[in-house]
Amino acid sequence: MTQHGHFYWNELMTRDVEGAKAFYGGAVGWRFEDMPMEGGTYWLCKDGDRAVGGILDMNRPDFEGIPPQWFAYLAVDDVDACVAKATAAGAELLRPLFDVPGVGRIAILKDPTGAALGWITPTSQ
Repeated sequence: MTQHGHFYWNELMTRDVEGAKAFYGGAVGWRFEDMPMEGGTYWLCKDGDRAVGGILDMNRPDFEGIPPQWFAYLAVDDVDACVAKATAAGAELLRPLFDVPGVGRIAILKDPTGAALGWITPTSQ
């Protein structure tokens, strides 16, 4: 079971998916499994049979001006309720909440210090 307030997922956002796969495959031994998604392919980074992260291709207009980066997701019990508390405390919701079938409900926020972070209520909870 995922614990509320714990880091849940890490995602590499890049415009060079093949270069990232070559680097992390060679440097840490990950293998990669494709997962079709709307707008392209998401790549699961695997250590043996365990998914340890993902790779998101940023070659789309909605990522214009955003630098490549590792992006973290925090697990929360109820993302809608937590976002309401966060925005009341000064956070900014960067895009509307959305659902990823089989994964969970997700929010992308910027905290009052300016740091961006994803929050997720995983489907598996």
